[in-house]
Amino acid sequence: MPMNSSVIITCALTGAGDTVGRSPHVPVTPEQIARSAVEAAEAGAAVVHIHVRDPETGVGARDPRLYREVVERIKETGTDVVINLTAGMGGDLVIDPDDPLTHLPGTDLVSGVERLPHVEELLPDICTLDCGSLNFGEGSNLYISTPDMLRAGAKRIQELGVRPELEIFDTGQLWFAKQLRDEGLLDDPTVFQLCMSIPWGAPAEPGVLKSMVDILPEGAQWASFALGRMQMPWVAQSILLGGNVRVGLEDNLYLSKGVKATNAQLVERAVQITELLGAQVATPDQARERLGLKPRA
Repeated sequence: MPMNSSVIITCALTGAGDTVGRSPHVPVTPEQIARSAVEAAEAGAAVVHIHVRDPETGVGARDPRLYREVVERIKETGTDVVINLTAGMGGDLVIDPDDPLTHLPGTDLVSGVERLPHVEELLPDICTLDCGSLNFGEGSNLYISTPDMLRAGAKRIQELGVRPELEIFDTGQLWFAKQLRDEGLLDDPTVFQLCMSIPWGAPAEPGVLKSMVDILPEGAQWASFALGRMQMPWVAQSILLGGNVRVGLEDNLYLSKGVKATNAQLVERAVQITELLGAQVATPDQARERLGLKPRA
């Protein structure tokens, strides 16, 4: 497979993890998230991937009003960037290991369609679809996304005319995403995000990534990322295998050992790696064309 010569860079701005207290650069309020999106776009990101957080606590949230404020603030600046909203919130199940029928604090579990009100209102260019359930880290925290939930969510996203980015955390999820396509619930071009090194999904091993790339549907657009210190090596790994890349504070807080990064700095580093490999950084318009999105309004 040829190296990618025109690389779409996505910046995942804030995520929903417990990172706010670990870096002063993690954006929390809608104003901060929007400002960070603009800075990432100016640094070279064609796409910004957006979670929102409770402005008071910093905890991940799924309030449509927060998403609306972020998107409106970005658009008010006139910044040209592709908007990618998460639709993964609402899948958290924390069980009591001694009584699995008891749900512990941290559980936020709703149906596949109930994860989409902000997508229905704002009609972003892209929204995510997490393509399976997963033991999410240590303890008894599960991410729940069943086949029935996925079929319902994919159908609604398709009806809205929004492009789903298929979040793949392990090989079986890729298998099921291809099944959704075969059932007519995904339109071409399919867009995949291969998510590596999230405990306990696919490990950040080049051979694992290649095996996943080898079974992608024909014509699929794909990107990949890995967490922490593997973020920048994975930029190179993805490009060399023909893919696009994702960086950002959702996945990694450091520019180098002991040096806390901003989103813009992480994008700048991804741009540098891309160009050192002899590739070009794709513009937002080029990303729209390749990902099958509508032209900028």
